[in-house]
Amino acid sequence: MNSSHKHIPINLFDFEALAEAALSKSAYDYYASGSGDEITLVSNRIAFDKIELLPRVLVDVSQRNIQTTVLSTPVAAPILIAPTAFQRLAHPDGEISTARAAEKAGTIMTVSTLSNTTLEDVSSATQATLWFQLYVHKDRELTRSLIQRAETAGYKAICITVDTPLLGRRERDVRNRFGLPDHLEIANVKTHLNASEDNASALAIYATELLDQAITWKDIEWVRSITTLPVLLKGIHHPDDAVLAVKHGANGIIVSNHGARQLDTVPATIDMLPGITRAIDGQIEVLLDGGVRRGTDILKALALGASAILIGRPILWGLTVDGEQGVLRVLEMLREELDLAMALSGITSIDEVSKDLLFPTK
Repeated sequence: MNSSHKHIPINLFDFEALAEAALSKSAYDYYASGSGDEITLVSNRIAFDKIELLPRVLVDVSQRNIQTTVLSTPVAAPILIAPTAFQRLAHPDGEISTARAAEKAGTIMTVSTLSNTTLEDVSSATQATLWFQLYVHKDRELTRSLIQRAETAGYKAICITVDTPLLGRRERDVRNRFGLPDHLEIANVKTHLNASEDNASALAIYATELLDQAITWKDIEWVRSITTLPVLLKGIHHPDDAVLAVKHGANGIIVSNHGARQLDTVPATIDMLPGITRAIDGQIEVLLDGGVRRGTDILKALALGASAILIGRPILWGLTVDGEQGVLRVLEMLREELDLAMALSGITSIDEVSKDLLFPTK
């Protein structure tokens, strides 16, 4: 770790504090902020704290296994990397460092459409399992091209973000007049942006000119029809939409409110998970992101029916603090915390986790 950092992080909150000190205010706020009054940003975290675990004792936990599979892919732990944009704001090697850490950690990385590194360059730098996060664009040929590029580069799934017909209003970014520095670009779609003289405006131009406000379930069927890769829908928040995801051919869903960056005052993702898993009833895999900062959070999500969780901001904090090694340490911390939480709960494998682990709410 860089010697300029005086404190050794022992949890994800420490990593965030170090990252905040290292980043510019504009970059930190871009990563950390939510939309509106940031009510959902706070509730995503608090909701986990309100769920209580009910451990069993006198169980032999000397041998434990936290490995699992997600979409038939073995992973070392049910901890995946969520798509996050503009990782080179955090570190010069950006997405490549994150991908290499994912490989070492034995997990899956989801690469953002809005990465600063092309999806091909990320893939060529690692043997990690990669998913590609996709926005459905007004230009369907651009959308098709991105899918084909992901297939050619060896990506293993397409993860469609479905909660972003428009960007949420993130007031910290407005105040900071956030824009990309001149040396960074939206690498995967740069030829489709008309930002020749003002790179700082690239995100606004992307949102207004390329994002499709008319996307519907028919477009999910269209994507499903043009790829043989598994398709996940990221941004499902309502049980009825989860049912529709199954109907329209999704292989999995990610219960997500976009890190509280879209519509504010929606419920925390962990609060929506039980109803969604009941509605799905095991037909497809259900994953979750939003607010996960502890191994106990992961255990709670698994107990409520998630196959795995994804983390976004903590990856950025690790990347900021120590590049590839920082990301790897973030993943290791969560893995260690999950392993300990399972042991102290009387559980020896992921398969044993169930809602019986949770203290019944009144």
